[in-house]
Amino acid sequence: MLLAAASAGFVAGAGLIIAIGAQNAFVLRQGLQRRHVGLVVAVCLFGDIALILAGVAGIGALVNEWPALLQALRFGGAAFLAAYGLLAAQRAWHGTSALAPGGAGEADWRRALLACLAFTFLNPHVYLDTMVLLGSLSTRYPDAARWAFAAGACTASLTWFASLGYGARLLLPVFRSPRAWRVLDALMAAFMLVLCLLLLLRPIR
Repeated sequence: MLLAAASAGFVAGAGLIIAIGAQNAFVLRQGLQRRHVGLVVAVCLFGDIALILAGVAGIGALVNEWPALLQALRFGGAAFLAAYGLLAAQRAWHGTSALAPGGAGEADWRRALLACLAFTFLNPHVYLDTMVLLGSLSTRYPDAARWAFAAGACTASLTWFASLGYGARLLLPVFRSPRAWRVLDALMAAFMLVLCLLLLLRPIR
């Protein structure tokens, strides 16, 4: 029973986490640049774990009672995505991205941390996916099995973010070309701006 619950949690968590999103795009870019990968992966991972555990504990039900909070996150997230998308467009235009191993000082890791926190917690859908949906799915299991489901979902998060952040180095031969970086930044700019529009045009339910 516990193994089945954990497996179901892993599959459900992976299905939600692996979906293409702004957070995943950010983690991939940090991995390619080899900048503060451990920090970024840790923030994404522990953010996911906290929300998953809160949802399984029953707190996710409260999210539906706070539509005003979700709307505030919706507009805040849209503004952040728009700003990040414009910065990516600027990098693509000027070709200022490059492979730069290691950190570039305290300000650099602080920027990475703040950006990662924004990508993680300003997305209203993350609360609906992790706290509400996974929390609801976990209610199918009694007692210990429910927490086995949560453990499976958390393991999916660990596996994905570690693979994405540290596995990005496999693409490094491609990104030794400045043109590849300009293409990546252009795609990220378009992706972030489209997500911004979707957040603004689609109400949170």
